[in-house]
Amino acid sequence: MHRLRALWQNVNASLWFVPTLMVAGAIGLAFALVFLDAGIRHDWVPDYPLLFGAGSDGARGMLTAIAGSMVTVAALIFSLTLSTLAQVSSQYTSRVLRNFMRDRANQLVLGFFVSIFVYCLIVLRTIRGGDEGRFIPSLAVLMGLVLALVSIGVLIFFIHHMATAIQASTIIRHATEETQAAITRLFPEEFGEEADPAQAQELLRQAGQLHWQPVPAGATGYVQSLNEEALLALACQLGGVVRLEHGMGGFVAQGAALASVARYEQLPITLTEELIQQLNNCFSLGSQRTIEQDAGFGLRQLVDIALKALSPGINDTTTAIIGIDHLSALLAQLADRRFEQPWRTDHERVRVIAVRPTFGGYLATAFDQIRGSADGNAAVYLRLLTALATIGQRTQAPVRHQALRQQADLIAEAARRTLPTGYEREQVRQRLAEAEAAFGAGDGTEKKE
Repeated sequence: MHRLRALWQNVNASLWFVPTLMVAGAIGLAFALVFLDAGIRHDWVPDYPLLFGAGSDGARGMLTAIAGSMVTVAALIFSLTLSTLAQVSSQYTSRVLRNFMRDRANQLVLGFFVSIFVYCLIVLRTIRGGDEGRFIPSLAVLMGLVLALVSIGVLIFFIHHMATAIQASTIIRHATEETQAAITRLFPEEFGEEADPAQAQELLRQAGQLHWQPVPAGATGYVQSLNEEALLALACQLGGVVRLEHGMGGFVAQGAALASVARYEQLPITLTEELIQQLNNCFSLGSQRTIEQDAGFGLRQLVDIALKALSPGINDTTTAIIGIDHLSALLAQLADRRFEQPWRTDHERVRVIAVRPTFGGYLATAFDQIRGSADGNAAVYLRLLTALATIGQRTQAPVRHQALRQQADLIAEAARRTLPTGYEREQVRQRLAEAEAAFGAGDGTEKKE
């Protein structure tokens, strides 16, 4: 089931799946209307000459013209899509190309024109005239004309959609909305309580005393999804514990350690082919990261857009600031969420030790590289501090305030080192004071989440 779910996600996000379904639907519609025409009387057709006035030659000519024009338009749409993908990849980041591939509007438009072409071919081959025996599927021919007229509006919609889709604000908004949905799905609403430190230390002590046996990965790729229930069941079956070596979105090379296993009784574990295959089946690896179980990938997309905007070749501070604003919205959403602990138990012993994301880790992913690429850019420093203040207002957890303070100190240090004028440095100092007021001055105590 886990593998089928991963396969469905990949297929549903492809550019060909929806058009293929639409072509199949067009074939079914064509045959249904032709069989309907063959089963009814047509003595009423002469009463509507404006709709059904064409003979066999006229019907053939009209459907041939529609089919030819649909192929031309489909080729135009395909060319526009490829051109848009190339532009987005070069100007923003290749990571957002998957969003364009998954865009349901693009899939429907491409499928619509290809479906009309296939529909016209199916109906064309049923038209008979002269010595062949007269048969004109009037309803099917009329439907072809209606679809051709509708296609004009679909083409106008597609041009408008693509013109809107390549705007930086639209790309960032779509990435943000997708990430917000992932955060809502992956993290509970309530903050919850931190783990008991004594319990955490005891669990880690148990795991640290075991003899770990690495399990090699059977393929190369990024960890896209994980079946934790199957891992827990496998660990219980072994009478030990499974420790993951990579978090969601981590890259694994074939033959490298995907996970490690150990028994509590200190008995050696024999890595049979069956055991290796069972553990590998709990993971779904792919050629790229996905957002279904990896909210960090959404942050990564926005960070890449901001970094590309700050590059010397583009130098678009406005786009970078838009990206920072949306990053702050996502991190503010995460600020009051409860992050799962890295272990799972069977109510007696630790059975699975996972690599879990932390709020501090997400904060570093969002801001570290942007800060490093913003040397001498006061506008970016100011917006980063504003983002930290926004995030700090959403949480009262000391450990998360500590992470925010650390980021604020790093931004202040970068500003002192790279800003050329006292006026800009003073602006940063004032904004830093406002940000610190949002999450407190701090006592410098290091804590772990």
